[in-house]
Amino acid sequence: MTAPQEIAQSPSALKPNTLAFISLFIALIAVSFAAIFIRFSEADIGFNATVFNRFFIFLSVFGIGRAIAILRRPKDEQTPSEPLTRRHWILLLSMGVIATLSLVLWALSLTQTSVANSVLLNNLTPIFASFGGWLFFRQRFDRQFIIGTIIALIGAIAVGIEDFQVEDSSLVGDGWALLSAVFLAAYFLIIEQLRDRFDATSLLLCRCAIGATLLLPLILLTKEPLFPSTPSGWFAVICLGLICEGMGQRLLAASLERFSASFVCLFLLLEPLCSALLAWIIFGESLNFRDAIAFAVVLSGIYIAKSSESATQSSVVQHSLD
Repeated sequence: MTAPQEIAQSPSALKPNTLAFISLFIALIAVSFAAIFIRFSEADIGFNATVFNRFFIFLSVFGIGRAIAILRRPKDEQTPSEPLTRRHWILLLSMGVIATLSLVLWALSLTQTSVANSVLLNNLTPIFASFGGWLFFRQRFDRQFIIGTIIALIGAIAVGIEDFQVEDSSLVGDGWALLSAVFLAAYFLIIEQLRDRFDATSLLLCRCAIGATLLLPLILLTKEPLFPSTPSGWFAVICLGLICEGMGQRLLAASLERFSASFVCLFLLLEPLCSALLAWIIFGESLNFRDAIAFAVVLSGIYIAKSSESATQSSVVQHSLD
């Protein structure tokens, strides 16, 4: 066995370190606040404007920060980067468009179906991520990862299955929610392909620039307010830009250096449960015993999947080279 193969098979290379998992958990908490901040923001502006401001604030803060860092860097430390290939440009553009479409379709689904239906169908994202990784990027998943995924999905589906309704009037909205889950899975798979060339901040700057460019004409055409008009509205969109996007999404993108996209999507099954817990703490909304059991089931499934080789980015790279 060659040296590179020995390294690839070593336990230290296959198991993500604890710090990376803690970073992923912090990202989960940050993105879980999104539902609460959106609730505050939509009391002042529409959803499209809320997403636009989220992108715009991230671009303003992190874009200026990146520009200052580049200008202050000594010339002798500025190494010319390799030119981007056609594949890079296609993936970057696709990433921004797909991420924006996922958010818009999710919002559209909420106007045409119930919240329970939309959340339940969005929980199918790990299936699409695993299938897409296998179909387009030749990724393979071991039995332990598949078992963990099934257990986590059972727990996530159990939360919303009781409230799930099949009605002719909501079928279109259900379709939008399902398509949103497909696009979200595609977004993480594309990010996974770009992490070896771009850092997380650069990817998020590109995503937000494309998203804001797409949403601005839509907002102007619908003549909805572009910016908040109240302190609570501004507080909400600033938190969306800095906490949910700047911390949450940036840490999720960074986590793809150690974790596979399928595992990150699986880990995000905890987001609705974390949002429910935060809503219970902040708004006093009720939690029941079923939610607690579902949380434990999802967590156990994630733990089983995390312990497998398929959860690591090293296994993704190894399979893509086979």
